[in-house]
Amino acid sequence: MPFSFFLFCSLRAKRQAPHQLAARQGGFTLIEIIVGMVVLSISLSIVSTLIAPTEQKSADQILQVKAAELGQSFLNDISARAFDENSDMAGGRIRCDDTSVGALDCTDAVDFGTEAGEITRDLFDDVDDFNNYELKFNADGQGLHPSYANFTIKVEVIYDGASLGLAARAAKKITVTITTPLDTEIKFASHKANF
Repeated sequence: MPFSFFLFCSLRAKRQAPHQLAARQGGFTLIEIIVGMVVLSISLSIVSTLIAPTEQKSADQILQVKAAELGQSFLNDISARAFDENSDMAGGRIRCDDTSVGALDCTDAVDFGTEAGEITRDLFDDVDDFNNYELKFNADGQGLHPSYANFTIKVEVIYDGASLGLAARAAKKITVTITTPLDTEIKFASHKANF
């Protein structure tokens, strides 16, 4: 009897196996495929919205480094000029507003900007000539490198001796504002004292 029971079970398994095997080989239904595609498209759109800002921030960091180089270049160039039109251009003995040697008054803040004949940057001889300067030229007076094509440069010069503990007109604050192509505005500032 044990042998016949074994034979019965094996025959029964053979009869059921094709039916069970066919059930296991069934594919996806059309509804399952559509639901899968919808879930996949939603997840891809979420992932892409997370990646795009990261990519922009990565590019912005590179642009900020370039802006720092450009801003420092402008500050160095401007600071190398004389303090005022009425100061000794050699950077020496006569300073504007120095009553002890009978020097001329320093330029009024409302008159900051270029004087007659100073039409190009290489002719600027004092710091306040750069007030409201917005042209895109590098420190050598040459056009900016093409990689700086979409950078915006603006210079502002004001009297600011008080913040240094000096007389108001004893120092000028130079502020260079660089705006990157991604509209990140970076300000660089320095003082030029009347010494």
